[in-house]
Amino acid sequence: MLRGLSPVRAYGRSDVQAALEVCAQDPVTNVFVAARIQETGLAGTRGPLFGYETGGERALCWCSANVVPVEADGRAIAALAGKVVKRRTWASSVFGPADQVLDLWGRLERQWGPPREVRRTQYVMTTSTPPSLAGVPVDPDVRPARADELDLVVPAATAMFTEEIGYPPYQGSGLSYRQGIAGLIERGHSLVRVEDGRVVFKADLGSVALGVAQVQGVWVHPDLRRRGVAVPAMAAVVEHTLRHVAPTVTLYVNDFNEPAVRTYARVGFERTGTFATVLL
Repeated sequence: MLRGLSPVRAYGRSDVQAALEVCAQDPVTNVFVAARIQETGLAGTRGPLFGYETGGERALCWCSANVVPVEADGRAIAALAGKVVKRRTWASSVFGPADQVLDLWGRLERQWGPPREVRRTQYVMTTSTPPSLAGVPVDPDVRPARADELDLVVPAATAMFTEEIGYPPYQGSGLSYRQGIAGLIERGHSLVRVEDGRVVFKADLGSVALGVAQVQGVWVHPDLRRRGVAVPAMAAVVEHTLRHVAPTVTLYVNDFNEPAVRTYARVGFERTGTFATVLL
């Protein structure tokens, strides 16, 4: 008996345009994967992007340190899970649209074992309006980090990651982590406020593609929390991004982080979707 061809295959360089077209169905939701596709050009033959194609329907799943489904309904998730499950040694999280992530995780958990944490409700928030138009104060001291400030930015980035995820972002030398931060700085995508030789506010434009910039890694130094720093600093991030990077700014935030949700709403972000994250 002949087996039917699988509707799932690893995408490569010749599939870049088709993959970006899938992401473009919802540029805000899919900006992370779209940015990775553009950055890597899908070089290689064993992923990290899998495509699902059948009957004119297409879906994707990015499978690297982060597993991220794209435009996948139940049938696509079921088919993609068979490929994703083999990538356990690569993955540290599954995140993306809540319905897709929770469906996919339900199929992976039996093989991958229990997660460290499941964050089922994370607000996707989006804006295309400069906060200054709404009278929100803009911090004039927030600016792109300079290359010579790498040693100031790395500790702030490490502190933010550790607070958010619960463990440090690297073990050992941390060279690759430093290189990643250096790349953000080189592209002008790490925004900081520096006082007395230390970073007191930081936010990164971690993913930029399809006219959308996703803000990640927002952090205020503990000494300055609850002192009115966050709103004008985030307003400066949005103003800079809209002026120089992309016409739409988005981020996602845990529903239980009420101070952050209020800050983003004050700056002009509105809820446009729901993500979920499974931490492994």
